Amino acid sequence: MNGFLNLDKPAGLTSHDCVAQVRRLLKTQRVGHGGTLDPAATGVLPIAIGKATRLLQYLPSGKAYRATIRFGVRTTTDDLQGEILSSQPTSELTLAQIQSCLPQFIGTIQQIPPRYSAIQVDGKRLYDLARAGVAVEVPVRSVQVEAIHILDWRPGESAELDVDITCGSGTYIRAIARDLGEAVQTGATLAGLLRTASSGFQLKDSLSLDALLTQVQAGTFQPIPPEVALQPLPLVLLSPEQAKRWSQGQRIVGADLAALSAQEPEAGVCRVHQQSGAFLGIGQRVLSQAEELLVPKLVWSAAN
Repeated sequence: MNGFLNLDKPAGLTSHDCVAQVRRLLKTQRVGHGGTLDPAATGVLPIAIGKATRLLQYLPSGKAYRATIRFGVRTTTDDLQGEILSSQPTSELTLAQIQSCLPQFIGTIQQIPPRYSAIQVDGKRLYDLARAGVAVEVPVRSVQVEAIHILDWRPGESAELDVDITCGSGTYIRAIARDLGEAVQTGATLAGLLRTASSGFQLKDSLSLDALLTQVQAGTFQPIPPEVALQPLPLVLLSPEQAKRWSQGQRIVGADLAALSAQEPEAGVCRVHQQSGAFLGIGQRVLSQAEELLVPKLVWSAAN
């Protein structure tokens, strides 16, 4: 069995826990995930099955979240799972104050990840170092936030804000909540997180573990084919002769590649199909004044 599963991760499980359950349900050891979710978070967790684990790196990087930010609270983990460091009433905080601060969190921003996170420093996870009481300097990261849309505002002693956030890979929503709290001078922490999209997968199309179990028991579960999951990648079509040579690891040279492309991809990674539609793998398109090359990066299957 090879392909992808768009899993709706439940609260309370780590991403590794979900992989373990999928392994057990599908009776296969070759299972991996893309885009780790914190145990308290829910929503889209891309799962790769079988040799599709080799394709995780080629999935789109964009993500989208629905987050609840609680103001007036600072915690050790930047969410409600941690110990409270300080608290204060927020009855005087206004939505206008928050709106005036949001633009600084949109675009390419510098972000310090939470101390309790999976990032490695000197070969060790930050959360392991934090639990051991080891003080380390958390490295600043450059991340991309495309948009933050306000959904709801609940003022009061413990004011809360619901937002939709669209961002690139590596963005910590907990850090946005923490830093927004500092910007309005009340402190804040993440009170809830739902990932609504990740790596091209959407929450509306996701499958819960219970639903997966039901389909497996009924014998109806079918993984998402690679050619569907990788649709955002530019497409190159090969003739039968070209497909045969490419599947053997040979570079394809010639301007006729452009004529065989279903679209005109620029130089870079692309998905490769036979003209019949069969998915062959991942290629690297190299363009120069002298020639055009299609270089195999990952051969999925032999040409028919």
